[in-house]
Amino acid sequence: MADKVVQRQIEAIADEAQGSRVSVLVQMQTSFGIKDYVQAAAAMMEARQAVTSARAFVPPARSKLRLTPAGRITAAGKRSLAQSGSSSAPLFLATDRLQPAMTADLRAKGLAALQPILSSKWVRKACHGAPAAHGRRGRSVPTHFPLSGSAVLDLTVDQLCELPDQVEGIADVFPNRIVRVPPVAKAEELPPVVVDSKVNTWGLAKTGALAAWGVFGARGKGARVAILDTGVDAAHPDLAGKVAGFAEFDDRGEVVTKKLADAYDSDQHGTHCAGIVAGGNASGRWIGMAPEAELLCGLVLKDGGGTDAQILAGIEWAIASGAHVISMSLGGLRMTADVLDTYTRAIINANRVGIPVVVAIGNEGSQTSGSPGNDYFAFTVGATDHEDWAAGFSGGRTQVIERSRYIQAKDLPLVYSKPEVSAPGVAIYSSVPKKKWEAWNGTSMATPHVAGAMAQILGATQILQEPATQRVNLLQSLLVSTVKELGEAGQNHRFGHGRIDVLRALGYAKELGYL
Repeated sequence: MADKVVQRQIEAIADEAQGSRVSVLVQMQTSFGIKDYVQAAAAMMEARQAVTSARAFVPPARSKLRLTPAGRITAAGKRSLAQSGSSSAPLFLATDRLQPAMTADLRAKGLAALQPILSSKWVRKACHGAPAAHGRRGRSVPTHFPLSGSAVLDLTVDQLCELPDQVEGIADVFPNRIVRVPPVAKAEELPPVVVDSKVNTWGLAKTGALAAWGVFGARGKGARVAILDTGVDAAHPDLAGKVAGFAEFDDRGEVVTKKLADAYDSDQHGTHCAGIVAGGNASGRWIGMAPEAELLCGLVLKDGGGTDAQILAGIEWAIASGAHVISMSLGGLRMTADVLDTYTRAIINANRVGIPVVVAIGNEGSQTSGSPGNDYFAFTVGATDHEDWAAGFSGGRTQVIERSRYIQAKDLPLVYSKPEVSAPGVAIYSSVPKKKWEAWNGTSMATPHVAGAMAQILGATQILQEPATQRVNLLQSLLVSTVKELGEAGQNHRFGHGRIDVLRALGYAKELGYL
């Protein structure tokens, strides 16, 4: 018998079905230890709401962490942190209580949780009758994603209603929605600051990236950024030799190809974002924040649109491929403040193995947001222009979680704000396929500025050697605490905590002992 939450989810999907069949993501009950991680992160979120200055979140000095050889904070370190007065201290202390997570262990737990679906004769029969992509017959074993404990099922509406009685251990059922590249506009009239920037884009100067190259040699060497988008033109002169991996996934999350030689951009968007992260100066103008970083490019938005399953598949591939940062300039618009848990497990498990997930807030304007950018655990980005005004199209709002498998009932409803930070996203000049360059507007352009800034920090510091969960805390706290504060005091819907400044972030990292 289905529990009430699953029953409501199924009824909603059945009511909104456009035909006789539906594609759904079924998440199984797991022992990932997610609830512990949620409570650790909640300490930081609660602190953020009570503090009006981003500088309160400067991470603790490396000496205060006083880590053991196993990567845990010593008793003396905990006392030092507790007495430091830093608003970020509760998160570092709470995270230290978590057991270290290895990707292989998380995959094993996810696969164990998925066995009721993978071994079900009823599911095999139902999936076998489903139409398949690329002219193939339906698979007897559904596509599944161990790191989120999810499987994709193509069912009739009647079969969907039967599902809870046929498979035990279902935690949630979500529609396998279509997710798109946020609407992006080409910049037709370029402001003088853009035209006058002859040797670098204005975003590199505004974020301090260019100065960080000179002061710290911070060009992203050794960092690996996964860009989940429309693909990439790996032969573009600004990207040649920098794309270390490529994969394409279909609408069920099945692999189409993982050959780097097959890399292509089904649109232009992925190549533009890749250029902002790691592009060179083949046009005569430097375009990339971290031009020595490596790129992993996942094609999850064929021709600009894809499914939740494709994106979840891309996240799993990025983690397995050794990404240090995941960048996603995509989202499914939600007009309401509630948040689905579709991506929560995947983002949490990426964080637990040391990978921050950077996501665009969306381009539908103030008081809107997209999923997964509205997820509690996503590091979400809004867009600014060259004068540090919020872009009119940039989203941001108060989000509300009323029901969740992962958050204690006493903490619900959970109210929080998005985005976390903002970055240049207006008239951003970058690479597009066929050896061309164009200036575009969008939070899609702001997001790779932040992912590139993280690559710069990783390349110039020793943070990659820190324990995985603390690595994510350090990267995010360094960027949040060193922003140029804009708009209302504290975190707000237009700028988050403010516009990033990677030079300032690296200055603090040096002072705190992380270089």
